[in-house]
Amino acid sequence: MAPKLPTTSLLTSIRPTTSSSSSSPSSLRTHQIRHATFVPRSRRPYTFTQLIQLSDGSTYTTRTTSPLAIFKSTKDTRNHALWQPSDSSLRNVEVDEAEGDAATEGAEVQGKEAKKAEGGLMSHDSFADLISGYAEGYENVKKAGGLSAKEQARADKKKKK
Repeated sequence: MAPKLPTTSLLTSIRPTTSSSSSSPSSLRTHQIRHATFVPRSRRPYTFTQLIQLSDGSTYTTRTTSPLAIFKSTKDTRNHALWQPSDSSLRNVEVDEAEGDAATEGAEVQGKEAKKAEGGLMSHDSFADLISGYAEGYENVKKAGGLSAKEQARADKKKKK
């Protein structure tokens, strides 16, 4: 039977290194090569206990990946009148003994404005009159669209001087 030859795994684990400065047998060194071992990581991320505060002040706890201890919800759909219009507890109705109900007071103000409009006391007869009234103070503005950005910058420079 023939003698066994060394395997290639042994040859690659011990490699001779030579120095280019001298070729004497004392310069031949061997060192081992060791690759890093695989460290398996956990598959689930760590979760923190978080206290969530709703807009009405109520709170509940949940487990989440966020490290914040307290989270104030800005998108609270359960305690908001926009998302729950039929819930009477979410309506902002202020009752004062001196002024009465806020909703009734608003109706009274609207009634007074309607009476003024009937008597001719309102300065704006239509919505178009109201809008056109805002542009009365601008003499330098062109009729078709106003000032361009360059013209506005020039006008601002003139005002500063």
